Amino acid sequence: MKKISIALLLSFFVALNTWAQSGKSDNMPDPSTMKVYYMAILKSGPERSQDSVQRAQIMAGHMAHIMQMASDKKLVLAGPFMDNSELRGIFIFNVAEESEARALTNEDPAIKAGSLIAEIHPWYGPVLLQEIDWAK
Repeated sequence: MKKISIALLLSFFVALNTWAQSGKSDNMPDPSTMKVYYMAILKSGPERSQDSVQRAQIMAGHMAHIMQMASDKKLVLAGPFMDNSELRGIFIFNVAEESEARALTNEDPAIKAGSLIAEIHPWYGPVLLQEIDWAK
């Protein structure tokens, strides 16, 4: 998972750098290098009373779900926030519709268990390296 996250972050910064160096006078990104993703902002849910065994099972399922979505190329970035606040983490989805991002989020064992809740928002960001057609 760490290698996937590092590769995705590197892709993001390379795409951002490409946009920054494009020299466009209006300072707007080239639409061919940008696209809409869907971001799920994960927050602490109402059900936080699981014992340590249940929490471990939920976390194992949560991580397996993340890995499956990444393997299916539907999830391009995921990770926790590190400040121990109500905000717990993010998913960034590469899907066509918000409804698909919502469905994928709702399949997560931590969401199902109520230990996390999610807000879904469209996000306009740089096309990631693995999506660029290098033959152009």
